[in-house]
Amino acid sequence: MGIRVAVAGASGYAGGELLRLVAAHPEFELVAATAHSQAGHRVDVVHPQLAGLDMVLGPAGPDALAGADLVFLALPHGESAALAAQLPADVRIVDLGADHRLANPYDWAHYYGGTHAGQWTYGLPELPGQRELIASSTRVANTGCYAAAISLALAPLIAAGAAEPADVVVVAASGTSGAGRGAKAHLLASEVMGDLSPYRVGTHQHVPEIKQATGARSLSFTPVLAPMPRGILATVTAVPARGVDPQAVLAEAYADAPFVHVLPEGRWPHTAATLGSNSCHLQATVDVDSRRLIVVSALDNLGKGAAGQAVQNANLMVGLPETTGLSVYGVAP
Repeated sequence: MGIRVAVAGASGYAGGELLRLVAAHPEFELVAATAHSQAGHRVDVVHPQLAGLDMVLGPAGPDALAGADLVFLALPHGESAALAAQLPADVRIVDLGADHRLANPYDWAHYYGGTHAGQWTYGLPELPGQRELIASSTRVANTGCYAAAISLALAPLIAAGAAEPADVVVVAASGTSGAGRGAKAHLLASEVMGDLSPYRVGTHQHVPEIKQATGARSLSFTPVLAPMPRGILATVTAVPARGVDPQAVLAEAYADAPFVHVLPEGRWPHTAATLGSNSCHLQATVDVDSRRLIVVSALDNLGKGAAGQAVQNANLMVGLPETTGLSVYGVAP
């Protein structure tokens, strides 16, 4: 018998990806999956890609989860804290929502609203020292999808003094699955296809998380909705230290990171190359005109940006190699 795993919020896109990864994981045993409106439906009806997964979605609540050794919470922001508080203290939890990411209660109130639930161990293993903290924790807050892409591009450069933390500008495009599975008029195919549209310009909720993870002091962030189901491409710019080689800094920082790939010179990240993987692809240069440092980052927002990252964290929490059950390779075409 493997490690008993339950998924709350299993009817959404991230929840479905979690079910796929957990069901194929060599050491995890999927024992429960819960949902709100989809409770009572078969998993393979809600997620046709999981044909043959013989399980019915249970009602939301702690009772169906309490028998698990490890619980993934793939719930809307603001709903995880109350449920987590009802689970036994010895149950390991990875929260894919934002409830426990932020250290500052003011940031939570300003960007999310409501009562701050407190901070858990931040679930980005590639940050210095974070892998060890995750491995010793029973409560881990998974990263936001944009935050993963941007922090991996930026954090080593600021830590090394290679990028100025007071002047960071980011433009990042994300696929529509990042907005969730709920029916929304602006996400209809007729609205999205053939179009790029910015949203939450200057007010995106991942800004304080990114600043907290990277040490950036000032961040201008413009997110863009792209006409694709999944993927994030982030372009991060900052003022570099004189004579810095950003690619070398990143290569050194991620030399032992199995899921972060600094591409050879001349090759630039693109979202399709990371599809279905838990990998992040990076490339960096210095602009010949403005002399600003530029880093481009690509990942699958449902992989390294959500479910894959959550499984990577869970592997560390239960003492497994962090790569267990995860692919470093994307699928194509």
